[in-house]
Amino acid sequence: MSERKSPHEPPGGRWTIVITGVLLHLCLGSIYAYGVLRNPLLDHFRDLGLDPSAMEMTWPFIVFLAFFAITMPLAGPYIQKYGPRTVSMVGGVLCGLGWVAASFASSPLMLIPLYGIIGGIGVGIAYGAPITASACWFPDKRGLAVGLTVLGFGFSSAIITYTSGFLLDNGWEIMTIMQLFGVMFIIISICLSFMLRFPTESWKRPVASSAKARPVVHSIKREEMVKTRAFKGLWICYTIGALAGLTAIGISGPVGLEVFANSGMDSDAANALIFTLILPFALFNGLGRPLFGDLTDRLNTRKTAMLTFSIIIVACLIMYFGYDSVWAYIICFALLWGCLGGWLAIAPAATANYFGMRDNARNYGLVFTAYGAGAIIGGVVSAQAKDLLGDFQPFFLLLSLLCVVGLVVAWTTLKVPTAMEN
Repeated sequence: MSERKSPHEPPGGRWTIVITGVLLHLCLGSIYAYGVLRNPLLDHFRDLGLDPSAMEMTWPFIVFLAFFAITMPLAGPYIQKYGPRTVSMVGGVLCGLGWVAASFASSPLMLIPLYGIIGGIGVGIAYGAPITASACWFPDKRGLAVGLTVLGFGFSSAIITYTSGFLLDNGWEIMTIMQLFGVMFIIISICLSFMLRFPTESWKRPVASSAKARPVVHSIKREEMVKTRAFKGLWICYTIGALAGLTAIGISGPVGLEVFANSGMDSDAANALIFTLILPFALFNGLGRPLFGDLTDRLNTRKTAMLTFSIIIVACLIMYFGYDSVWAYIICFALLWGCLGGWLAIAPAATANYFGMRDNARNYGLVFTAYGAGAIIGGVVSAQAKDLLGDFQPFFLLLSLLCVVGLVVAWTTLKVPTAMEN
């Protein structure tokens, strides 16, 4: 990966932008650790004399996902206007403040505005800034650069999970832990944001003579992008990919309990194994980002998208027909978590490759609403699937059928627009 450094590049070369993005996303992605913090928070509220329901404890995370999805597209124009440094700093500080403010909540209801709204807005503001910066600096390796940038978002929940577990085991209170994380995120976000920048207009990245030829892409604005078949297809495929992965994350615990019980495992051993599997699943989620991002560079968006849907179909069928197998569970959920990570690299790389960089922050902001749709639908499905279907097993067959739709949409729509479509 040796490269000749341009005098217009940041200190350390353009890979510094990617490394900075990884570290920033480690802070931003921490919000996904709510699932692990939920039980200590529940114990804290019970100590205060409350008895929150499961849904009351779920609402803060649902609200976070909603505000993250809403804010992300709104932040796009400001990334282009003020630059990634300022936007990343504002969002990172808000994310940290959300953690600190949430530490003073005296009920799950208070977590909704503090953790859900403040934290969700902060992550939504900052999320796209490192991605857009990496995409600008790596026109030749866009998928890989973006995939590496969002790697931190995938690993963050595992890091927070095990750090929180260590601190709790050593006598720390959950609210003190949240304050510690919040202050750290504010300091780290401010310091790292100073590293982000867009390349100057005079910067030109040398392209190796062996580089694979790409179709000519004309940069188009959001208003033009929405008229193309490529945008519509990408949005649908991204929604399906996000729905599959986020639902898998939401039901991995209860499905694990069902499968392990079917295999003859007692409840204590099942819970211990589920906790142990958090780290490898998070690794698959994180590594899926640069892996599928690089595949997007080497193949193309359509082939890579179809590959993810094929993998999800295989994973779901393994789970459906092996609902009493521990190994079927591990293989299925590792693949589902990995493909979710993959889509978080495929979609931003595809947006830049299909519609250019002139309006990229606004364009990907709109494409990202597909992730929000998948997150909200997936959250509802993960909470209601067992009530609606009797148990979780039929869900995997339905998800495989949905991914067949994704295969068809990807094959028929995902290609670089050659002309504006009405």
